[in-house]
Parts: sequence; C-alpha cells; structure tokens
Amino acid sequence: MSERRGRRRGGGGGRSGKQAARQKSLVAQAPYIERNVPYFEILDEAGLALIEHNADTVLEEIGIEFRDDPEALDILKQGGAEVEGERVRFPRGLCRSIIKAHAPAEFTQHARNPERSTIIGGKRTVLVPAYGPPFVRDIDGGRRYASIEDFRNFVKLAYMSPGLHHSGGTVCEPVDLPVNKRHFDMVYSHIKYSDKPFMGSVTAPERAQDTVDMAKIVFGDSFVENNTVTTSLINANSPMTFDDTMLGALKVYARNMQATVISPFILAGAMSPVTVVGTATQILAEAMAGMAFAQLVRPGAPVVFGTFASAVSMQSGAPTFGGAEPSQVLYIAAALARRLGVPFRSGGGLCASKLPDAQAAYEAANTLQSAALAGVNFMLHTAGWLEGGLVMGYEKFLMDADQANMINIMLRGVDVSENGQAMSALREVGPGKHFLGSAHTQANFETAFYVSPLADSNSFEQWQEEGALDCAQRASVKVKQMLNDYEAPPLDPAIDEALIAFMTQRKAAFPDMNY
Repeated sequence: MSERRGRRRGGGGGRSGKQAARQKSLVAQAPYIERNVPYFEILDEAGLALIEHNADTVLEEIGIEFRDDPEALDILKQGGAEVEGERVRFPRGLCRSIIKAHAPAEFTQHARNPERSTIIGGKRTVLVPAYGPPFVRDIDGGRRYASIEDFRNFVKLAYMSPGLHHSGGTVCEPVDLPVNKRHFDMVYSHIKYSDKPFMGSVTAPERAQDTVDMAKIVFGDSFVENNTVTTSLINANSPMTFDDTMLGALKVYARNMQATVISPFILAGAMSPVTVVGTATQILAEAMAGMAFAQLVRPGAPVVFGTFASAVSMQSGAPTFGGAEPSQVLYIAAALARRLGVPFRSGGGLCASKLPDAQAAYEAANTLQSAALAGVNFMLHTAGWLEGGLVMGYEKFLMDADQANMINIMLRGVDVSENGQAMSALREVGPGKHFLGSAHTQANFETAFYVSPLADSNSFEQWQEEGALDCAQRASVKVKQMLNDYEAPPLDPAIDEALIAFMTQRKAAFPDMNY
C-alpha cells in the first residue's frame, strides 16, 4: 500500500502529475506580481492627514533616539535636524521633504539570473520567505535548532516555489556556525542554490560590507556601485529608537546604493499604544526618520517603508497574530506609504501556532490576504513562519507557498478579454446542458482554476485509500519530493571559486565567536 501511494504522489504521471502541470501553467515563474485590482482602503483623506500631522508632531516634539553612533548624529544635524544628546528632533515636514526629494518610488533589484530580477514598488507585489527564526520544525524531526543544512533546504524550496519571487534573507538562523561568520555561508547559499534576488546581512556593519563585497564578485564592482542587487532589513528598535547595529548596516548599504527596508517592529500594547491610530502614528514617525536618514547618507539610495505590526494579549502579554486590529494598521500604513511615494513592506503568513495546524492556517491566511489587499510591495514572511517567528516550518512553508500561488492569481485581476467573457461557450451550450464538453472549456482546460498541490478534494474513500493524510502530512511528502528533485541553477565556476576564496580568507582573519 505505501509503495503504491508513493508512486502516485512522487511520480510525474497520474492525477498528481496533471495537477502539478496545471499548477505550473497557472502560476508561472515570474519575478513579481503586476497588480490589477484596487487597493483596500479603510481611512479617508481626513484620517490619513491626521495621522501624518500627528507623526510630524512626534518627530518635532518627542523625537527619535539614534543610539551609540556619533557619525549618524552628525549626519542628521547637518541635514537640518535638532540633536540633543542622542535625541533627534525633526522640524515639521523635514523628513517628508527629504524623502520626497530623493527616495525612488520604485527600484529594480537585480538577480544573478536577469530573468529573476524584480521591481519593488508601484503596482507590484514581491513575495518573500520568512526571516529570522532560530528554530526549525518538521513532522519527522520536531522542533530543533536550525542548521546550515536547513538554511540551504529553505533556499532550495524558495527557489522551486513559483509563487515566491525572492530568496529572502535569514530564512533561518544556522546556529551550528559561529555567530560572527555564519553570514558568509548564508549569503553564499542564496547565491549558490538560487538565482532569485536575496537579502543581505545586517547584524554588524562589517557583515553588511561582506555582503556587498560578495555581491561584487557575482555582479562586478561597477555594476553594484550603480545598481541595486540586495535588499536588506533595518529594524527600528521600537519605540522611537534606532541602535548602532542597524544604523551601521544601513550606512553601508545606502553608501553602496543598496536597498534598505526601514521597518519599525511593533507589538502594539507593548511597543506602541493600544490603539490603531496611535500605532500607525508611531510607525510613520519611525519609518520616516529612518528613510530620511538613509537619504542623508546617500541621496537616491533605495528605501522601503516597512512595518511589522502585531499585538500583544492584554491578559498574558504574549504576541498574537491574525487579528483585526493589526490588519487595520497594515491597511493604513500601506496608504501612508503610497502618499509618501515609496514602496511598502509588510506581511506575511504570520501565526502564533506551534504546529502547521488550523490555527496556523487561519491566522496566516488572514495576514496574507490583508497584505495582498492593502497593496504591499515587498511581502516579507510570506512562507514558513510558526510560533511567532521563532520557528521556520517545513510543512508550513509549503502550505504558505500554496497561498502565495493563489495571491499571484488573485492580484492579477479579472480577465475581461473575449476569451474571459466566454460568450462563445454560452452560445454553444445554451439552456439545460453542461459546459464540460464545450470548445471553450476544452481550450481553457489546463488553465481554468487553480488546483492546490496540497489540498485534498477527493472522495472520502479515495482519501482513505491514499493513506488518510492531513494537510501537514501531505506537505511533508511534498517537501521530501522537492528536495530530492532539486537541481541547482548554473553558477559560473570562476565566480563560485572566487566566492569560496573570499570567504576562506575573511573567516581566517578573525577568531570564531558564539555570542
């Protein structure tokens, strides 16, 4: 029984093979989604203008702390801000004017395979894996610390997932490698095992520089100096603080014309006010301060208005996900980013569940759909997130990638062409008959309706005969199949050798650290 079931699920023929072929035709491997549906807006002009006014008040009266970075304070002072110790106050309208004068509305992030190069901003959405978990989980091994092998596996899965447009960054934290050297192996894995765009290291300025130097080996010095080849995450240390680690990495990337996602990390109720408008106000103030600073470092450096906004339980203090209020914050922040004229980051498949279960599914789906409707340009954490971001789940990754496929289709909009109108089918079939045999149905059969590679819609008897697997179990089978079938994209051997030589030399230059 198990061998027969394995042949059905693992092979290229039969029902599973046909479903795979139809899925591939519906969700083509594209570098981004070209959005053809309206944005979902929940605040009118007066409400958005009120938040903008209040954010300027925060910047002018309360200020933002830029900690342990005298150079950053000098840059801000020269740019017109008022600096008192580490507290920086911005005259009303200063941040907005700097951003509007210099920050690009959209930018191309080049991939080593030009067909994978993506555009971030405008009416486009780029779906990106989860970022940062120190643990991984799968059905076979349970919850455990992540390794570099896990990291490579998730890079491979992202590369093979047509609905994901980006390789991501720290898809999990490989704790089996020294803290101060693991960034080499992470960046190398993105370059070696995928040809999609990737994110760089931000855990120290020198690690950001290593990312830039490795990118120059791949793309060439002059190309990197004039083009964006990496997009990296710079978190504000909310509330209203930037620390020297993030500022140092930001300066490296901005000076090298590489993109930064300036992203307040908010758990409302703990790191921002408990209200939607109060949280949105703080997010806008923090993001504008960071984006304006990036423009003062190098005018024209690409920036993304980022936000990670969730909430804490007022009973336990634990983070919660998939709720209504964070979705409201997301819709508002997206509208504020459009008014500011910069790309927007938020998302993705967030959940607090420990397992890839019903809670994980509905919390993730709520956030993914809100982000899609809001108009997110760079949807970080699209796939794999479990346990409030502590865990990268193998099965959850494929469940979310399935949702990403559907987001790709939904945001394309509705086909109103002659074929989409289907008048020929209506005329051919007429009253009282069915459409299965019509010429229009036959012509569109392979691309009519998305069929999930994971969901089971068979009869009870057929489901039972095939092993009575739940969705996570089916995803586990699929993970193994994909990793077994993986084929690396071509990489010039000379570039590969140069990358390895660079990493070897740099790693030998300083001792290992594990803290």
